[in-house]
Amino acid sequence: MKKNYNNSRRQFLAAGSLASLGLLFAKPAAFAFGSAKPDSKFGGVQIGCITYSYRSMPGSIDDIIGYLTQCGISATELMGDAVEEYAGKPVNPVQMRWVPGQPRPTLTDEQRAAMKKYQEDVKAWRESVSMDKFKEVRAKLDKAGISVYAYKPNAFGPNNSDGEVEYALKSAKVLGAKSVTVELPTDPKQTQRLGDLGAKHGIYFGYHAHLQVKDTAFDEALAQSPYNSMNLDAGHYIAVGAPHTTASLLALLEAKKDRITSLHIKDRTSKENGAKNLVWGTGDTPLKEILTAMKKNKYNFPATIELEYDIPAGSDAVAEVKKCVEYAKAILV
Repeated sequence: MKKNYNNSRRQFLAAGSLASLGLLFAKPAAFAFGSAKPDSKFGGVQIGCITYSYRSMPGSIDDIIGYLTQCGISATELMGDAVEEYAGKPVNPVQMRWVPGQPRPTLTDEQRAAMKKYQEDVKAWRESVSMDKFKEVRAKLDKAGISVYAYKPNAFGPNNSDGEVEYALKSAKVLGAKSVTVELPTDPKQTQRLGDLGAKHGIYFGYHAHLQVKDTAFDEALAQSPYNSMNLDAGHYIAVGAPHTTASLLALLEAKKDRITSLHIKDRTSKENGAKNLVWGTGDTPLKEILTAMKKNKYNFPATIELEYDIPAGSDAVAEVKKCVEYAKAILV
């Protein structure tokens, strides 16, 4: 997922074995055809959506549940902002927006002091907060017929305490997630630390990469812990360009199928064609081949819609995610 501008990013952003990882996602579709509740499992492939896709719209937890329901999405990678806001996370006093392509805003001394105090307040809150509000969010999701397979709070950086990381893992478990997702750290000490904490709580870390992705990018982290896994992004992989191809991507999926907890899908062109984010079916990402392979080979990780192309005039994120769902469904059914 490219760096963008939801609330947290505007704030500047062996209990088990991976041999059994597939079983985590092998349960049957949660809702029968014709039910009032959403069902986005097609041909045995769980189509999900990262709630980052709705970043252009109001973002309360109730809003997000409504968007997912309207799109017919029955499983999600849930961003942490709305959940933590609902649970009472302190409000950032420094609200600064960064427009891509423009210089990052410079903080004043007063703002830097306020940010430092805010980060201390968030740490204290995370290390002491009750899970009751997270249970309420889980109840809301359950009532709507939406499961959480991955959770992405902004709590897994090298400057976050072990207490903050463990808070996030505990809340992920309450929400029903099997994994948490985070950008792939550059320091192997951090992936070792996170993998160890994941093992302690029985929650997988799904590492996500952008244009630095390559076939071996995750290997060191995967070797460190069975609880380190891949949150691979097919669109970024193709956008890198040569030597990445459809064939190499499909081979990577097959080779790492037991170490992938979720797969992001979007349509990007290759570097040679501008590495653009485009409407599905108009770029270079082999969406049909990916989804067909997931169905044929019975891969058990979900395919996560990530809406990153420009929303056309007169449309909105809900309408565009719906189109992505229908695109995937047409391939799989």
